[in-house]
Amino acid sequence: MELSEAIYGCKKNNPTAQQYLFDQYSEQMYALCYRYVKNAEDAEELMLDGFFNFFRKIDHFLYSGESSVLPWLKKIMINECLMFLRKNKSFINIALEDYEDVSLSNQIIERISAKDIYRMILELPVGYRTVFNLFVIEGLSHKEIAKTLHITEGTSKSQLSKARNILQLMISKSESIKHKKLYG
Repeated sequence: MELSEAIYGCKKNNPTAQQYLFDQYSEQMYALCYRYVKNAEDAEELMLDGFFNFFRKIDHFLYSGESSVLPWLKKIMINECLMFLRKNKSFINIALEDYEDVSLSNQIIERISAKDIYRMILELPVGYRTVFNLFVIEGLSHKEIAKTLHITEGTSKSQLSKARNILQLMISKSESIKHKKLYG
């Protein structure tokens, strides 16, 4: 089935077309949701809610090629995650006094696997992780993040800066532990 056919079928409430789109994007959308909520059950539930809303709102979607589906679907999923986080009052501000400003060499960064960096991002406090995901991974501007999260642009910038500092500290500590294991 072609993607355009699936979109057309979904607009007609065709279960086969809906299943096709779900199968095409569910794994990627689950990973996106998990990046925000850091809980497998919540991520799965949010992904399913997101697909439900995607199919419910599909009449408003203007298909303009394969590249138009993913951004629209991602936006729905991100909104689901953000509503969930707001509902659960997961946005908290954390003082950064415990975190020193750490600079990392490119040599250290090159030795860290993407899997380790992903794990470290998941360990960030939820507010920092959310802003980091929206800015670095989703490519939103601070103005867009502020509007989406109902915070100021300054808060968005501050939380991104703090997220980066915490990640630098985590990477530095990780390298220190690896160094001790290797060299005693």
